[in-house]
Amino acid sequence: MPKSHIPALKNPKPKKNTSRKVAILLIVLFIVLLTVLFFRSSVSKITEIQFRGSVYSSNDELLKQSGLKVGASFFGTSAGTVSKRLQKIPSIQSAAVDKRFPGVVEVTVNEYPSVAYELSADGKLMAYLSNGSKVLVKQGTSLEEPMLSGWDKDQVNLLKLCTTLAKMPKDLTSDFSEILPSPTLSFPDRIKLYTRSGFEVLTTISLLPDKAEYLNDITETQEPGLITMLEADTYVPFASPTGEE
Repeated sequence: MPKSHIPALKNPKPKKNTSRKVAILLIVLFIVLLTVLFFRSSVSKITEIQFRGSVYSSNDELLKQSGLKVGASFFGTSAGTVSKRLQKIPSIQSAAVDKRFPGVVEVTVNEYPSVAYELSADGKLMAYLSNGSKVLVKQGTSLEEPMLSGWDKDQVNLLKLCTTLAKMPKDLTSDFSEILPSPTLSFPDRIKLYTRSGFEVLTTISLLPDKAEYLNDITETQEPGLITMLEADTYVPFASPTGEE
């Protein structure tokens, strides 16, 4: 047979590596199956919720506000989202959320400090916090801050007083017993303050931080009397009862 009639040999094309593709597909399907099974199992659910640090909110209130629920997905809600929800409660300044796998969520609440107290119209003891919010006080709470009387809850100076008291050192406010509003045209934020040591003080919310140290000096060295701390400072002892020296 002439060479010109001999058919040319074709190089066989390499077969596709179908077995490798099948293996990859099986691995992907296996991973998807494991993922589905994991998220449907109890391992991926919240099994325990702990709240710490709250004085003014009950665990039931915190649980409702947080949106957390035993049995819900552990990965369904981020720690940041839970923290933001809890900060909508007026008494809560911040909330740290610690999620510990598997299933445990621990929430540590940081509340605004109390700066004063007030008796409500129905006789319940309320606490004013440093942000001006008012909350119910639980029984057995130690009352170390002054009582407020005669304040309107919407009064601008009330918030000003709360923030001012919060910034002052405890050793300068520990003798404060009661604080009442006593505004005048010249001093719209004037207050009348009574001390546990028996003094009556007229000053303003604005001046109080600067005058408090001087006030303590008088209450620690002088007999009870009237102290005025406005543009000028004066001290007048109360008159002795008739027949006493």
